[in-house]
Amino acid sequence: MKTPTMAGLATLAAGGVFLAAMTLGNDDDSNDKTPVAVTHQKTPATNSPTISTTSPTSRENGPYVALGDSYTSGPNIPSQASSTPAGCDRSDRNYPSLVAEQLALDPADFRDMSCTGATIADLTSPQSTDNGVNRAQLSALSDETRLVTIGIGGNDIGFSSLIKQCMKSGVLYYAMGSGKYTGVAAPCREEYVSGGTDEIQQRIDTAGTRLATALAEVKRRAPQAEVYVVGYPAILPPTASDCGRELGLAPADVPFLHKEAQSLNTTLRERAAAAGAVYVDTYKPSVGRDACSDRTTRWIEPMIPLAPAAPVHPNARGERGMADAVLHAIDAAK
Repeated sequence: MKTPTMAGLATLAAGGVFLAAMTLGNDDDSNDKTPVAVTHQKTPATNSPTISTTSPTSRENGPYVALGDSYTSGPNIPSQASSTPAGCDRSDRNYPSLVAEQLALDPADFRDMSCTGATIADLTSPQSTDNGVNRAQLSALSDETRLVTIGIGGNDIGFSSLIKQCMKSGVLYYAMGSGKYTGVAAPCREEYVSGGTDEIQQRIDTAGTRLATALAEVKRRAPQAEVYVVGYPAILPPTASDCGRELGLAPADVPFLHKEAQSLNTTLRERAAAAGAVYVDTYKPSVGRDACSDRTTRWIEPMIPLAPAAPVHPNARGERGMADAVLHAIDAAK
């Protein structure tokens, strides 16, 4: 997804509490030097990101092209030195880089085209960033490509603006006595769901149609490639949580946002299956590791990150977990 225009998000909370969202704190992940093996094997999926071992050959799995948005690129996760253009915020510890490393790919056989803020349209058109222009992501595909991962869709449904609006609603919710005087438990849901019509679900349906077209184009450009559509990990818990106040959300809006994220994942899964691609479930292994979970185990940082990551985005632990899910899917498909 798009790294929120964080200065904008910061202004939403009373007293400027979210201004600290741009200040990265210290956590074990900030100096995480966990060694990553260059081989892998099929192992049972667990809630702990683990990377395992067999002996693939690099040409068996590559050339590999990674496509996607900021959940793929890994904004603020060190190191960003090799990100070209710089505005795409690609980390060399994001899940595509870890997958390429695990598969022992030669650097020439790995292209990471992911970019913060990318929508499905940016797969086929150049994307302007705040620091440079990213080429159309599908331009990296060719008849030689053997592996493609694609993690995209969040920006097509406006997830960043949705979070922003829900935070505004949350500030008013708490200022007005936590629903005592309004009788509204989920003010953000009230804005997007009316008369049985869910505006966000409509956006998800549209994104699904766009993704179907994009996947057909991926197949046309890279007919020999195995294609993996990577879903989104658990961002928020499934039930109302005490962390709602910390995130600036009314408690009942927490499950509302969780439901919308799950609906997006369902659409990604369905479109992947229809296109003959493999869906990679990163939600299941991330349950209990959302932005409301303990800082020592979570994959997603909260609004004020305590590890190097963009607010409400995967940290280095989350990118490792997503890489492990991709590797298990590759093993299972063989």
